[in-house]
Amino acid sequence: MSIHLQDRAVLNDVVQQMLRVSGYVHKSSLDHRLLELVSMRASQINGCAFCLAMHAKALREAGEREDRLAVLPAWRETDWFTPRERAALAWTEALTTLPNQEVPEDVAAEALSEFSEKELADLTLAVIVINGWNRLNVAFHNPPVAYTFDQEPVAAD
Repeated sequence: MSIHLQDRAVLNDVVQQMLRVSGYVHKSSLDHRLLELVSMRASQINGCAFCLAMHAKALREAGEREDRLAVLPAWRETDWFTPRERAALAWTEALTTLPNQEVPEDVAAEALSEFSEKELADLTLAVIVINGWNRLNVAFHNPPVAYTFDQEPVAAD
């Protein structure tokens, strides 16, 4: 059950802390588009409409191809993603779902072949952060914002 808060201000301190951690992730050496792809994929798994709308907009503005966005849930079935992106997406899915309460060895090996240990630590925090945002938005029923691509968000109808 989603909770509809009467006083959304009670989330202010939580949001500020999440923004601090998000700021660290965005200052990391990881590519911005890669972070957005990871965020989009985790948000798909978690069913977070707010984050899906926001990250789809960010990816489009960064020049992401529509066909790649369309097939992101089935990324394994295409060759449209680089080995580094594939490793990041597999890592994201493993951490988001934690099959058998662990990251499969092949996923870990693939991630370490594409990312330095520091990058993998930062990528792990990025996955933790987007999962946290997803859970906040889903738990407290934060609906998506309707976006246009030439201006700021507009209110949904």
